[in-house]
Amino acid sequence: MILFPNAKINLGLDILRKRADGYHDIETVMVPVPWRDVLEIVPARGEETTLTVTGRKVDCPPEKNLVMKAYRALCEEVTLPSVDIYLRKIIPDGAGLGGGSADASFTLMGLNELFSLGFTKAELARIASSLGADCPFFIYNTPMLCTGTGTDMSPVEVDLSDLDLLIVKPQVNVPTAVAYSRTSPAIPEVTVSQLLASPRDSWQGRLKNDFEPSVFLSYPDIASVKERIMSLEPVYASMSGSGASVYGLFGRDILSPSVPALFPGCDTLIASL
Repeated sequence: MILFPNAKINLGLDILRKRADGYHDIETVMVPVPWRDVLEIVPARGEETTLTVTGRKVDCPPEKNLVMKAYRALCEEVTLPSVDIYLRKIIPDGAGLGGGSADASFTLMGLNELFSLGFTKAELARIASSLGADCPFFIYNTPMLCTGTGTDMSPVEVDLSDLDLLIVKPQVNVPTAVAYSRTSPAIPEVTVSQLLASPRDSWQGRLKNDFEPSVFLSYPDIASVKERIMSLEPVYASMSGSGASVYGLFGRDILSPSVPALFPGCDTLIASL
C-alpha cells in the first residue's frame, strides 16, 4: 500500500491562554496543501516491524519516529502483524507544516485499510490525538477549525480553490516549546473564524499568527522571507504554525516559475490549491 501524506498551513493562529497542564488553548484553521511525502506499508519480511526513511534527513532514530509511534499506538488497540514501512521525506521538517504528524496519521489510516480493522475516522482521530496536536487533523484532511490544544476540531467552509500557493522554508528550525514560551496569550476581539468569514482582501493585517512577533525577532531569516513574499503582493501571507515556513496565497497563474530564485537556500513549493 502506497500513501501520500500531505502538509497543512494555518489560516490565523490565536494563542488564547496557558492551561494548568502547561499546554496552551489556541484557535486556528488548518487547511491541507499539496506538499507530500511518500509512505509505503507492506507485510514484514522478518518478524519485526521496521521503518526505513529516505529523502530529507530526519534527525530522529526510527524507533522514536511518529510513524513507529503510530504503529505502536494502534497495537494497543488491536493485535497487528509486523510490517515494513518505507517513508520518503519530501515535506521539510521543522516547518510548521505538520509533515511528521501527517506521516503518523496516514500510517494509522493505511494500517486500518490494509488489515480491514474497521476503525472509524473518529476512532482513528482519538488514537492520533495521543501522538500530537496536529495529528487528528490529518485523519479528516479537510479545512478544520481547531481549538483547545488543537485537537478539538469542527469542519469550516474555506474555499481557496481559485488560488495558487507559495511556501518558503528557510534553513532554520523553531522549537515549538521555545516558540510558545515567548508568546503573550490573549483573547482577541475578533476570532479567527469570524475573520475568515470576511472578504479575503481584508485578511492581511487582521488575520494574524500570534507566533510571528517573537519568532521574527529571534529568527530574522524568517521575517525576511515574509517581507520578500509580501513584495510579490499576495492575497494573504503568513507564517504557518510556529514556523519556520511562510506561505503566500496568490491569484491563479500570477507566480512566475522563477520565483524560487528569490529565496536562495530555501525549500520552496508553488502549487495550485
